Amino acid sequence: MRYALKVQYIGKNYAGSQIQFAGKCKENPQGAEIEPTIQGELEKAISTLIFGDTENINRQFKAVFSGRTDKGVNSLGQIVHFDTDKDLVASNFVYHLNEILPDDISVSDLKVVDERFHAQKSAKRRYYRFEFINRRCKNAFDGDLMRVKYPTDLDRMQKSLNYLLGEHDFSSFKSSGTLNPSKVCFIEKAHVTRQGDRVIIDIVGNRFLYNMVRTIVGTLLKIEGHNLKPEHMLEVLEAKDRRKAGQTVSPYGLTLMEVTY
Repeated sequence: MRYALKVQYIGKNYAGSQIQFAGKCKENPQGAEIEPTIQGELEKAISTLIFGDTENINRQFKAVFSGRTDKGVNSLGQIVHFDTDKDLVASNFVYHLNEILPDDISVSDLKVVDERFHAQKSAKRRYYRFEFINRRCKNAFDGDLMRVKYPTDLDRMQKSLNYLLGEHDFSSFKSSGTLNPSKVCFIEKAHVTRQGDRVIIDIVGNRFLYNMVRTIVGTLLKIEGHNLKPEHMLEVLEAKDRRKAGQTVSPYGLTLMEVTY
């Protein structure tokens, strides 16, 4: 039977969402993961709850995520599917799973899904949000959010973002770690708002390249910081050249808000 979970997490204490096994060495003879990951913690917790221990993780159990998030990236709506022959009661399973999981990881929903459902491949759109502080002076409650000291103009930023709407080759905004050869994505929404000292950028698309959202934000800040025309975003997009875009900004402030199917 296949189940789907909705997972929330704070990513700063983990080496991303996906397990990354290191090569065998003297310090790590089994080649197991060195740093904790969201997937690793989730699989251990589910395995403990279903099997009573964690010995069956690699042999019988795997959690499949809707997409990869990097170290420091948060989630409010990550979707994960897994298979088991156990008949799970949603309310009990969610409660006990949350009791086992670390405090910075939680689950909010469990549903039975069709066996053809795939958390990654069945997804139709993904919604990301990036927040940063726009203020010259720091505040003790800024937390891990990036602080931009110079003024930003929301109208100009929105004009820049509008050039990204629709289907395009986003090669200029990908990092070298992108494994999928397809660089074409469809951006349905790209909107910027301000709440006090916080600038919020919401982007919805069918798929995203590795570090794409963070590089889009870096390009926005390059445009604002150097007083470039909003049309510079279009020039970067059409160049299909990563060197034309801005830097890849900090992952802190990036949250996977929702995945829809």
